[in-house]
Formats: sequence, structure tokens, C-alpha cells
Amino acid sequence: MKWWLFLLAFLFGCTNHSTTNNISVSLINTNHSVQIAGFDKEVINDIAQNSADSAWQALLPVYKMPVDTDMKDFQTAQPGKYSIKDSVVIFTPDTPFRKGQVYFLRSFDYNQAKDAWAFVRAQKQKGSIGHKDLLFKY
Repeated sequence: MKWWLFLLAFLFGCTNHSTTNNISVSLINTNHSVQIAGFDKEVINDIAQNSADSAWQALLPVYKMPVDTDMKDFQTAQPGKYSIKDSVVIFTPDTPFRKGQVYFLRSFDYNQAKDAWAFVRAQKQKGSIGHKDLLFKY
């Protein structure tokens, strides 16, 4: 199991208040990057201090929508760089977004776990963590 999963589970498991993921995506920098907003600033900063791009890619992967949308669960995440600005995560892909192409950000609902260990146990079972796909198009 990856170290950042434990960190993430700890961070979300230790919160005293109920949080709802109201994540939004929008294209920025003349459609060269995606801005991912809707996170608690403290959580983002804690993860940013202890994470590399590979951890962000696992937490907030961006995918190109395939022609056959039934195949979207089998896509490879777009490689790129993640950066943090205040409570916003910015993803810039290695290759520019193509005009007319639909992309999606897969956002996992880490709040479903009752505590940190419930989250870690759920990671072992495929499909046990709920997710939401947020579409965007250049």
C-alpha cells in the first residue's frame, strides 16, 4: 500500500467536521491547465507537503474520454504536473489538451470511510470507494 494512502486516510479520518466534496474543474491558462477547486485548504497543504506528482495523479487523475464511453474505466491517466495555489490544485498535462476532445477528472469520495482504517481497508476492494467523474472539454 502506498504511503500517501495512509496519510490521506489519516488526514480525512482525523477531521472533526463533516465535509462534502464540492469539487469543480475549469480550464485555465488559455486552456493549457485544469484548475481543481473545492478542497479544504489545510488538507491540500498537508498533502502537498508530503506528496509527489504520482500521489496527486492517484488522488485526482485526469483522463481523456474514449470514443466508447463504456471503456472509460480502462483509460490511462494523463501524465503531467500538479501544483498547488491556495486551496486549488492545478494540473498541466505533458501534452496539451486537444480542441474538441472531452476529458474527465475522477474524484474519489474519501468521506465514505468512517475512520482512517475503514478507508485503508476499503482500498483493498475494487470499486468500494465511490467516485464522481467531472467532465470538461477544450
